Amino acid sequence: MEKLNSKLYFENFIIMQENERLRKAAELLNQENQALLNELKQRLAAAAAAGTPIPADLELAASSSKTAKKSKK
Repeated sequence: MEKLNSKLYFENFIIMQENERLRKAAELLNQENQALLNELKQRLAAAAAAGTPIPADLELAASSSKTAKKSKK
């Protein structure tokens, strides 16, 4: 029984380490996505201010990100 407990404890420890590693990777990806989204929004705003036509798919992407944020709240 003690051997089984030790084995399960070790497996759980490994899973928790992997979970933490994945959580950190997800946080880094989220930060990168936020930075890219902010850059896209700035470029779209600058293009709109300059009167440059904005492709419809980019307008849609920028507006859908706002909708996604609202639905998460």
